Amino acid sequence: MPSSDDDVPLAARKNRKAATRKQPSRVTPKKAATKNNKTQTKRKRVDSDSEFEIKSSSAKANSSKTNGTSKKAGPLQKKNKKRNNESDDDFVPNGIKVEKDIDGDVIMKDVKVKGIEKEESEDDIPLAKLTIYKKRNSKASYTYLCISPIIKWWEQENAENDGSAKWQTLGHNGVYFPPEYQPHGVKMKYKNKEIYLTPEAEEVATFYAAMLDTDYVKKEKFRANFFRDWLAVLKNSKENPKIESLEKCDFTPIYEYLQREKERKKSMSKEEKQLLKQEKLALEEKYGYCKLDGRTEKVGNFRIEPPNLFRGRGDHPKSGSLKKRVLPEEVTINIGKNSRIPPPPPGHAWGNVVHDNTVTWLATWKENVNESVKYVFLAATSSLKGQSDLKKFEKARELKKYVSKIRSDYKRDLKDKYMAIRQRATAMYLIDRFALRAGNEKNDAKEADTVGCCSLRCEHVTLEPPKAVIFDFLGKDSIRYYNKVEVEDQVFKNLRLFTRSPKEPKHPLFDRLNTSLLNKHLQTYMDGLTAKVFRTYNASYVFQKELDANTPIDGSIHDKILAYNRANRQVAVLCNHQRSVSKAHENQMGRIKDKIRALKYQKMKLKKTILTIDPKQKKKRPDLLQDESDLEEDWIIEYEKQLIEKEREKVRTKFEKDNEKLIADGKKPRSDKELDSLLKEVGEKAKQLSKERKTGKVEPKRGQTLEKLEANIVKLDERINAAKIAMVDKDENKETALSTSKINYIDPRISAAWCYKHKVPIDKIFNKSLREKFKWAMDISPDWEF
Repeated sequence: MPSSDDDVPLAARKNRKAATRKQPSRVTPKKAATKNNKTQTKRKRVDSDSEFEIKSSSAKANSSKTNGTSKKAGPLQKKNKKRNNESDDDFVPNGIKVEKDIDGDVIMKDVKVKGIEKEESEDDIPLAKLTIYKKRNSKASYTYLCISPIIKWWEQENAENDGSAKWQTLGHNGVYFPPEYQPHGVKMKYKNKEIYLTPEAEEVATFYAAMLDTDYVKKEKFRANFFRDWLAVLKNSKENPKIESLEKCDFTPIYEYLQREKERKKSMSKEEKQLLKQEKLALEEKYGYCKLDGRTEKVGNFRIEPPNLFRGRGDHPKSGSLKKRVLPEEVTINIGKNSRIPPPPPGHAWGNVVHDNTVTWLATWKENVNESVKYVFLAATSSLKGQSDLKKFEKARELKKYVSKIRSDYKRDLKDKYMAIRQRATAMYLIDRFALRAGNEKNDAKEADTVGCCSLRCEHVTLEPPKAVIFDFLGKDSIRYYNKVEVEDQVFKNLRLFTRSPKEPKHPLFDRLNTSLLNKHLQTYMDGLTAKVFRTYNASYVFQKELDANTPIDGSIHDKILAYNRANRQVAVLCNHQRSVSKAHENQMGRIKDKIRALKYQKMKLKKTILTIDPKQKKKRPDLLQDESDLEEDWIIEYEKQLIEKEREKVRTKFEKDNEKLIADGKKPRSDKELDSLLKEVGEKAKQLSKERKTGKVEPKRGQTLEKLEANIVKLDERINAAKIAMVDKDENKETALSTSKINYIDPRISAAWCYKHKVPIDKIFNKSLREKFKWAMDISPDWEF
């Protein structure tokens, strides 16, 4: 094949300029402007609201204890008007619903007030507060916390506009740094002798001791990297002993101390746990929210990563290295020009403060192990994250207009006379058909040896004539990608050409291609098109197709959810979202089987009760005489024994609680004789079960009729069927991670429209946090399609 300027291996290129091609004119579809929401919808409380996330639970509890329900606010009265029987709620602005927190402060719910001045505390920028109203003739004052109304940004014009400015005003309280290390003073051993360590060295030793029961300490690379970094810390002080061998170190005393601390925390009193919870909520109130363009938005990861040992995925070359403590001097804060700069911790200063509204991060720093840049972003439920997700999926939807042209072109280019074009076409084929990640060049000394399509080496591909290809390499997060596929004849020929001598196994498969060149070519078809968009497009397309083909129209909700998960699994397999089988899988399957058996046991009892009430049913209903499967005699005896024991425990627990209540009310507790009497009744139930097992007759309970018994059997059949479906679903998903594709690659509007169309509750598909994250996708019609 002839060689052009572009058609040489990338490694051999030096100062040769790439030949430029005139890009074809692009046809950008017009963006359809959606109607502005002219009517103000009723404000619903959501988790993303800072004021209510902090106080809603306590307010509910207090409200239910005192008034039972929240009072509606009365109108503000004029100053010169006297009122009788004034209540706290009389001072709440008109149209604001209130409830009180544990301290008696009124918390506002629906805020639809005009002309009320907002005030901000310098220490608490994220919380928007309304004017403080003071009760007449009283020193008490009430602070009303205001939340921003739901803004349907996805319905606004130009919501998808990707301009340079992401915000106009931004205020926040910075980031939270982990507390300084507090030495525990537990001495480890070296050569069987206790040794003293300075707090700095003790902290690093504690990191290692905490991982003694993990598989990490079994890895040679992990131990070597830890020991190297620990020795460097030990040398910082002459007070530390000289340690020359990790094998002679005994970290067990520290490990045992950490285990005791775990048990102590588990056994903390309710009051202690509540105190810790309040401290956590206080941190979230201060750092967990920001003011973005006048509205309160939730911050995602506001905590700076604490120091620890780097673990890494798979056989990472830096596994075990010390992640050092991040100091404020290493952190750059991004904030609005007119906003108050949050103060750094005492004795420190920020590394830098910028006012860049073209980015969405609030803070950034570089960690020392991989020298990767870390960011603090807004939470997944924020409007900026939502806009980013919407743009991503809209970009994938846009690809369907060009995908036919792209596919016809790369199929033609598979036979191109230039090697570079052949390699590019072959890579596009693999990315499109098998959802391979594009892959980037990496420094193997600093990063794990993970690859993608463009960075594949010859050793990662095995060819089996006539056209089978085996891919075997470590993908993202060091997860092994192993797949045997059949490709088109020309693709097989090209791969054989790319791997032939003089190439060796360690040589790149595509030596004339990288991700940048591939993406540059893709953008000649569509503005903003990259290899990653193919992955999102194919995932959503396959998911929509599987749902349309396999959703049972007249099936139960459980049958439809099973079809949904199977479609999701097809996408997860396509994207190689694998996981190892959980250690608890067998136990979980066993519990589901026991649940099904318990339901069948109840059904058996109901059938025998019917036959006791009406023996003539033996001839009319032969199915009532059939034994339930999986109900062996030994299992029934053991199960009934467990039922009786649970009943006894239930009686004892209720008896103790009743006595505690009586004592608290100053009354005489019940005697032990009453407890014995109650337990005796349980013993009678045990005898009754034994008798029923022998005679095969079950006496009906009070109020039981044939109609009620039949209806209960139908309900049990539904529950048994649902449990069986759940067991099948769980077993099929044991090696597949469904959440990654559902959150990142499948357009959530497909799921929402499917739920509305097939009348499946949306909470069966998306949990609360995902419903908040994809709030923009919930506002869709049942007929919407990807």
